Amino acid sequence: MWGSIVVGTDGSETASQAVRQAIDLARALEGRVELVSAYEPVSNQRLREEAQQVPQDVQWMVNPREDVEATLRDAARLAEDAGVQVGTYARQGDPADAILDVAEEQRADLIVVGNKGMTGAKRFLLGSVPNKVSHHAPCSVLIIRTT
Repeated sequence: MWGSIVVGTDGSETASQAVRQAIDLARALEGRVELVSAYEPVSNQRLREEAQQVPQDVQWMVNPREDVEATLRDAARLAEDAGVQVGTYARQGDPADAILDVAEEQRADLIVVGNKGMTGAKRFLLGSVPNKVSHHAPCSVLIIRTT
């Protein structure tokens, strides 16, 4: 029923709760988890400055995606430890768009998101990841209560 489950993470505790729920579902249903994390571009000047502050043999690690890749690696390890197949996707730009794009590309059966950001007037003015995903998803959406 839900063979492919997409879940976004930014490394926060609320996102980690959604990731754990997605992993639990995938394990129970013998499905696969597709982990998505978005990042904003970093200027080349800032990257050069940061690279100069680390030893030369690890300067290659300083890139616009390094934090996102570490976040995805940590979440993927949780899935692997649970015996769940996992894919990871680092995408530049808006987090909701990244989740929606991966869900379409992978023909996901389910998207799992946390409810953080869905309360108060901001959700009407600025939108939120769970709000946008729930209104534009190409599949079912499970919103996990994390707050």
